[in-house]
Amino acid sequence: MMISTKGRYALRFLVDVAEHQEGGYVPLRDVALRQGISEKYLELVVKELVKGGLLLAARGKGGGYRLNRPLEEYSIKSILERMEGPLAPVACLEPGREACSRRESCRTLSLWTGLDQVISDYLAQFTLADLTVTDVQ
Repeated sequence: MMISTKGRYALRFLVDVAEHQEGGYVPLRDVALRQGISEKYLELVVKELVKGGLLLAARGKGGGYRLNRPLEEYSIKSILERMEGPLAPVACLEPGREACSRRESCRTLSLWTGLDQVISDYLAQFTLADLTVTDVQ
């Protein structure tokens, strides 16, 4: 499993917004400049974050993006799953996937199941609050 640029940029965008939304909505352009990310690419990322209910958007003067709930309610696991899809290390463990015909005799299934649990537990223990600095100006 490798987290794509889309997933990494989504986390960076959300952390940046969390740290700068005190004055209202945060313009995408400002985040792009601070993070050194293309505005065009961030637009794609942000579209998915808004669609997933992770951000509120406002158009026009004074518009931009802001979080719609407390930082502690943003699980890193759920953010990455929104951007990446299932985080299972092998296809046979993806939710909704038809059971593998070799499941009963698979010697490696317990290895992959354990890894899947470690990944899930690790990412679930962190929230946006854990990644933000609260005294940013």
